[in-house]
Formats: sequence, structure tokens, C-alpha cells
Amino acid sequence: MSLLLEVVTPERLVLSQEVEEVVAPGEFGQFGVLPGHRPFFTTLTIGELMYRVDGRENYMAISGGFAEVLPDRVTVLADTAELAAEIDVERARRAKERAEERLKDLVPLDPEYPVVLAALKRALTRLKVAETV
Repeated sequence: MSLLLEVVTPERLVLSQEVEEVVAPGEFGQFGVLPGHRPFFTTLTIGELMYRVDGRENYMAISGGFAEVLPDRVTVLADTAELAAEIDVERARRAKERAEERLKDLVPLDPEYPVVLAALKRALTRLKVAETV
């Protein structure tokens, strides 16, 4: 048995593939989906999405959005999504460095703090996912 995994961003269809398993970053923690899973709808956060094809784990970096889970399909509507092979590692490193520098001048109560923290988390996720290639 398999699931159809579709990952869509506002710009493009990132992936449409039959997979054996999906593990995604839900707002309240990671969740896993196997064929036959009960239907549900959830919000997503910044993190890595793993999908298994022919026993091999594949990864992509996503940030925000929603996931609809049905017994035979997982549809991810993400703010951004990048397959591991698509990630520009140097760009992600620069984004990480910029965010770390900006955080040095902020305190948690600063309105800009969560925005910069999210940018850092996105950069770290992209770097981690890029290492899986």
C-alpha cells in the first residue's frame, strides 16, 4: 500500500509522488502518516518533512502551512518547500549568519525577535536537510 504525497507552495507543485510513509512538522510536534491513516487536518511549522519511497528516506525543508491527511493521500500546502537537492547551501549559511547577528541585538520581548528567530530556524532546517543529499 502507498500514499499519494502532494506538496504545493504558492509558486509551484514541489512533489507529487506515491510514498510509503510521511513524517511532517506539525505545530504541536512531528506526526507520522502511513497508508490507511484516519483523516485529519493540521497546521505545519518550520521543519523537515520526511517521505519514504522504496524504503529510502527523502527530505525536504518546509515552513508553515497546512496538511490534509486522508487514508490514501497527504496534501501539504506549505508557505515554502524545498527538496534537499534544491537547497542552495551557501545561501542558507548566509541567512543563518545574518539571523544570528540580528539576534545578538534583540531581546525576547522585542517585536522583531520572533521573526528573526523563525528566519534562523528556516536556515538551520535548510542546512540540515541539504546534508541528507
